[in-house]
Amino acid sequence: MASWSEFAADEPRLADGIRVLLQQYGPGFGYLATVRADGGPRVHPVSPVITAEGLFCFIIDSPKRRDLERDGRYALHSFPAEESDDEAYVAGRARPVTDPVLVAQLAHSARAEPQVDWRLFEFTVDVAMLTRREQHIAGIPGLAPGRPAVRVWLDPNAPPAGAVPLAVPQARPTRLTRDVQCTAA
Repeated sequence: MASWSEFAADEPRLADGIRVLLQQYGPGFGYLATVRADGGPRVHPVSPVITAEGLFCFIIDSPKRRDLERDGRYALHSFPAEESDDEAYVAGRARPVTDPVLVAQLAHSARAEPQVDWRLFEFTVDVAMLTRREQHIAGIPGLAPGRPAVRVWLDPNAPPAGAVPLAVPQARPTRLTRDVQCTAA
């Protein structure tokens, strides 16, 4: 399980593209998917915080927080952009942050209300994906017009296939990042 910082060091352009989409409206904004106790999905809007130290989220006392405390698996998807169909996706495991200094620093910088019952989680990155639907932005030569450019990063140290969310590709390529060309349906 890679931290956001480790992922960003390995693939800085991909991490920056994902960060831009998650922060396109100012502070972070996206949809967090968690796993309910019955195994079903739960999706809620959240405000992720991306720093040099990692990818974090303040979660109030709620079913999604109980999901993360119980299971930890998550997927985070960017909020739809107004001017494009670009999208970003990150999935991995959430873990509570217990360092009081880090919690205080992030609470101050993110303006987290001290009187609210929230808990800070750090999100590790097992898979990261960025989809661009305009060739000149994607910068991938030879991509047919109108086809999305998809860039995927897989953590080589992620848990074995049976322990990862179903949305994560099961095969681990030897090359950690790949471009995917989508074909017409």
